Amino acid sequence: MIKLRTWISAARLRTLPLSVAGIITGAAAANLHQSFDLSIFLLAISTTLGLQILSNFANDYGDSVKGTDNHERVGPMRAVQSGILTANEMKNGIAITSVITLILAGLLIYEAFKYENLLHSSVFLILGVSAIVAAITYTVGRFAYGYRALGDIFVFVFFGLLSVLGSYFLFVRTLDNYILLPAIVVGLLSTAVLNLNNMRDRESDKRADKITLAVLLGATKIKIYHYALIISGFVFGLIYFVLIGKSWYYYVPLIAFLPLFKHLIAVKKTTSSPLLDPELKKVALFTFFFSILYFIISWF
Repeated sequence: MIKLRTWISAARLRTLPLSVAGIITGAAAANLHQSFDLSIFLLAISTTLGLQILSNFANDYGDSVKGTDNHERVGPMRAVQSGILTANEMKNGIAITSVITLILAGLLIYEAFKYENLLHSSVFLILGVSAIVAAITYTVGRFAYGYRALGDIFVFVFFGLLSVLGSYFLFVRTLDNYILLPAIVVGLLSTAVLNLNNMRDRESDKRADKITLAVLLGATKIKIYHYALIISGFVFGLIYFVLIGKSWYYYVPLIAFLPLFKHLIAVKKTTSSPLLDPELKKVALFTFFFSILYFIISWF
């Protein structure tokens, strides 16, 4: 029972809503074109959840074996770090989750394209395999890119651009002139969540030789970078809804940015790293809230 609770903890359920924000946003945009499909939506959500859990397991394993998860770490204790799960057990969990996620990706691709377009199916299969590899190698392996200040790019591309654009394409079978804008919004906000995590762990990461942008830029400049992520997300969102807006309610999703602006004030005033942890949750929650509001208005 203790191990089961530890596996659930290692899956980090609080990260899951953020991971599906891109899928929900892509589905909302597709719904505006009357191209929503429930089967594709549910399979896309399931595949993305698999990728996020895989990433969480891999991060737990990678940071533990590299010594990054130690007594100086500010965030919650990880599964391998606690000793309840061994590194080998976590490796097996990573392998099983990879297989399940790949199966879900295959079902999603089949549901979207059947046998009608081999090229599209092949491209999405390659993207699916790439996403699985990227989720694992973020912290695992000699060349883990999360230790080389490249994590922000990964999150922006996979949880923003590919998540929104990919899900939209699965529904609509094409990309329109404006869909890149909400993809950028979700990408920037998702990157802001990672950045808060790295800001919180900056000192312990630095001592463990884990190079993140927070380590490279330092305490002052990384906050400026964070402000830029949130404010740019709002600007791109505003431009997008101006371009597609036909009624006042098209701007409702931007309500999600109101607490995020308050969040920026809190970040500016924060001098203690542990105090950033609740701010991390807020950004994740309101990114998800943005996608949900957009999904709701897409039905009107």
